[in-house]
Amino acid sequence: MEVSSPRTLAEALDEMGAQPATVPLAGGTDLMVAINFGRERPERVMALRRVEELHELTVNRRVRCGAGVTYTRLLEAVRDPAMVQAARTVGSPQIRNAGTLGGNLGTCSPAGDTLPVLAALDAEVVVRSAAGAERRLNLGEWMRGPKKSARRPEELVVAAEWDPAGSSQAFLKAGTRNAMVIAVANLALVVDRVRRRVGLAMGSVGPTILRAQAAEDFARGLFEEAGWERPHRPSPAAAERFGALCAEAAAPIDDVRGTAAYRRHVVAVMARRALARTAAAV
Repeated sequence: MEVSSPRTLAEALDEMGAQPATVPLAGGTDLMVAINFGRERPERVMALRRVEELHELTVNRRVRCGAGVTYTRLLEAVRDPAMVQAARTVGSPQIRNAGTLGGNLGTCSPAGDTLPVLAALDAEVVVRSAAGAERRLNLGEWMRGPKKSARRPEELVVAAEWDPAGSSQAFLKAGTRNAMVIAVANLALVVDRVRRRVGLAMGSVGPTILRAQAAEDFARGLFEEAGWERPHRPSPAAAERFGALCAEAAAPIDDVRGTAAYRRHVVAVMARRALARTAAAV
């Protein structure tokens, strides 16, 4: 296996243009496991840890999170509660110190913990090629299927960008144990009270991250009725309906981590809890 270690983003992009079969390596928390278990045998790997441009993180009117930013830095610097909660659930402290947001986007697993949050925030994935062309895609455009993204061979993920959405956010995750586990299902709910929008996205219950449009519309109606500026407590009937709409939008399968029926049940429970938390937070 040939390994390269460029120092700048320009060098990395030039290399990807010249050697498009190269596999980018960020923290290695996914790729190295696949290599160790014999599931992948790349002929050429590009280690990106020394590319400083990918470690940039700015939190102003718009958040720009470089692809090389680790989960530990997300915990320390980002103010969006759902992203903080998602980053906290990733692996162990050692994994959070190595794993990156760009790695989650690159692996493109429907169980990726930060991906439902990015979808609920209406974030953009920023990719760039050696030719200087930059593309921006939302999560629905980015994810093509399980571990299949819209990245072209000559491109690299350079960042994700989103607008901060305030404190009315929640991320929930269900697994087969309490820590260091791949999600049986996860869910992010973002209620932007200033822009008056609701974003809901679910992971590990379909081939990609799924949005629940009917549930979003229902929740928007609840916040319009109660007042966007005020905390409130949804009625049990409203919470039940919201959870049912999320479960209906799921498209899970049976696998070693859980059955489709269990995943739908878990999604409904998490959705009800997320609605209660976001409605109470201002």
